[in-house]
Amino acid sequence: MSAFDLSQACVLGRTPQPSGDIVPRATTGMLRMMSKTEMRPIKDTIPLAEACVIIDETFRPIDRWERVPLLEANRRVVAEEVRSPRDVPPFARAAMDGFAVRAEDTFGASQLEPRILRVLEKVYTGQVPTTRVSGGTCVEIATGAPMPDGADAVVMVEETEHATATEVRVFTPVYPRQNVGRQGADIVRDQVVLRVGDVLNPSRIGALAALGALDVEVFARPAVAILSTGNEIVDPGRDLEPGQIYDINKFTLSTIIAEHGGTPISFQTAEDTVEDLERAIDACLACDVLVFSGGSSVGERDLIMDVLGRRGHILFHGIAVKPGKPTVFGAIDGKPVFGMPGYPTSCLSNAYMLLVPALRRMARLPPYRMNTVPLPIAQRIVSTTGRHQFYTVRVADGQAFPAFKASGDITSMSLADGYIEIPANTEIVEKGETVNVKLF
Repeated sequence: MSAFDLSQACVLGRTPQPSGDIVPRATTGMLRMMSKTEMRPIKDTIPLAEACVIIDETFRPIDRWERVPLLEANRRVVAEEVRSPRDVPPFARAAMDGFAVRAEDTFGASQLEPRILRVLEKVYTGQVPTTRVSGGTCVEIATGAPMPDGADAVVMVEETEHATATEVRVFTPVYPRQNVGRQGADIVRDQVVLRVGDVLNPSRIGALAALGALDVEVFARPAVAILSTGNEIVDPGRDLEPGQIYDINKFTLSTIIAEHGGTPISFQTAEDTVEDLERAIDACLACDVLVFSGGSSVGERDLIMDVLGRRGHILFHGIAVKPGKPTVFGAIDGKPVFGMPGYPTSCLSNAYMLLVPALRRMARLPPYRMNTVPLPIAQRIVSTTGRHQFYTVRVADGQAFPAFKASGDITSMSLADGYIEIPANTEIVEKGETVNVKLF
């Protein structure tokens, strides 16, 4: 089982627990708070599988509800069972253009011996018949129009011809209920149309519209705070000063969160001071989850670890993966806190690997399954022994070509079609070896 699949299996295999404070779990990656003036090497990392379990034990399915209009309900999760208040369709209707008849009046009809019926009226969709069909009579009818009383079948117009202005020849017999859509054929009154946990899609929204609904009760989308940290980080649109770079992670994280059931809420970039980080975290705690990028590595100014350690619990710091080793996970006031590496590729890779399964669990969405295709690798890859590697590739000419440059290069992801996983005990992937490419 791959690491990505393992994280999804954690999501599938856990029984939802009631919300409450998060109790720190003892792990080899847990840190004591350290002085902000010393380097903090990550001496102990935990396996990816263990990190997945810790995260899975921390996240709880959201229990807030909200009512949303049908036009905004796609991909939302139903929070209340929906039963139909009526039959759909609410009346028997013609399934073909033609003539509504009593089936017995057409028995024996043929090209040589047609049955001649008197036409009482013509009914279009949206109209209600005003006459009753009796022996030797019929009603000309359009597809979808209500069936007149007394009629039990429809003869297709192609099987008829007008004899006079008020009479029609019928050349083919029909049996009772032929070419008729019965009342309640689609949905019957009190039928369960949607169950709690169903994910809404166009067809399910259509079923709600068929009931006459304008809105639907759904689970709220988890609010996810996105906080970039670092004096060097500048929002796009501003001029760069020497030593500054544009914020990439805010945008990649926002996009992936929105795609997987969350509502991303971006906060102003926090500077490298304890005071500013405290202020930023206080603001972020209004959300259900906090995801910050930067400040989780080993530098002297990575103060976020001090703040997290003092304000809450650090559950692990450091995962045996590449890219994404300096990842921190913990909780403040019972709310999960992800600390993603500042490098864009590491941050986005960990978002796919760790955040997506956890967020979908909280949003009550089914696990995310990436399409996988086996392909030969076009070049030899030397991996880092002891760390599970996520290696981006692009697909061309039936082969997988390495696309990974460096953790700090966003094009390692943007120019890739997917990634392969190299287990921690694998040092070399030889050219031509078949690898499983997970496509973005």
